[in-house]
Amino acid sequence: MGFESAGERCTGWLYRPDRPADPPVVVMAGGIASERSFGLPAYAERLAEAGYAVFLFDYRNHGDSEGEPRNLVSPSRQRTDWEAAIAGVRERDGLDTGRLVLWGTELGGGHALDVAADDARVRAVVAQTPVLSGRSLLTANGYGYLAKGVLAGVRDRVQSLVAGPHTVSVTGDPEESALLSTPGARAGYLDLVPPTSEWENRLPARSLLSLATFSAGDDAESIACPVMFVAGTRDDIVPAASVESAADSVSNATFVRLPASHFDFYEGAQLAQAVGHGVAFLDGVLDS
Repeated sequence: MGFESAGERCTGWLYRPDRPADPPVVVMAGGIASERSFGLPAYAERLAEAGYAVFLFDYRNHGDSEGEPRNLVSPSRQRTDWEAAIAGVRERDGLDTGRLVLWGTELGGGHALDVAADDARVRAVVAQTPVLSGRSLLTANGYGYLAKGVLAGVRDRVQSLVAGPHTVSVTGDPEESALLSTPGARAGYLDLVPPTSEWENRLPARSLLSLATFSAGDDAESIACPVMFVAGTRDDIVPAASVESAADSVSNATFVRLPASHFDFYEGAQLAQAVGHGVAFLDGVLDS
């Protein structure tokens, strides 16, 4: 299933449950420089088993969607992609779009909150380890990385006018210069990349300029639907305290804290627990 976003083609997978015939639908997308195949099919499959349709999509510049340069992280463009994906889903037959849910992870979690604040027809949101401040994400590596990132971003914007993009690593070990370089981040991220993927561990450095000014949840008081926030107690990329603080700003929020690091949520017990809490939350919200 595909859709148009600002004149470019985006792609996604639509998962349908065996029953009911017109299931509620979850629109889902992921995190920083990731593709829809990076850990999220396990969520979509389990939600389909629980009776939910799921539309899992790639942002522009990512995966099978159109857009150059590849892996460009632009929060404003991704916000547009969320809105276009939702509009496309609402045009589909055989889905109960009156019971439409947003499920976003990491950067996608922040986008889901912002979209719901402007779309009163969204029935519920699951914000899993949501990135709420791009600046905080960048300064997790120290303010020196933020300064270097700004310089690299400026270089990329100038260089891209006459040549290819100047890139930086998406993930690396703590001693390396990368966007995500906390202990275990490199192994955790790369474990999500399927062996057949052509994904490269780099993104245009101008992405860091966009992230430095990104802030999600600023209009949280405008969110009319219930929201479930999910955080990991050992998450040093998106600290649980920041997620709990965001939950406090939403009038109808449920906060779930699980014993997990950032990438634990994609396998094993933590995956099962996150899905279990999410299904219980959605069943309660949509049946009320």
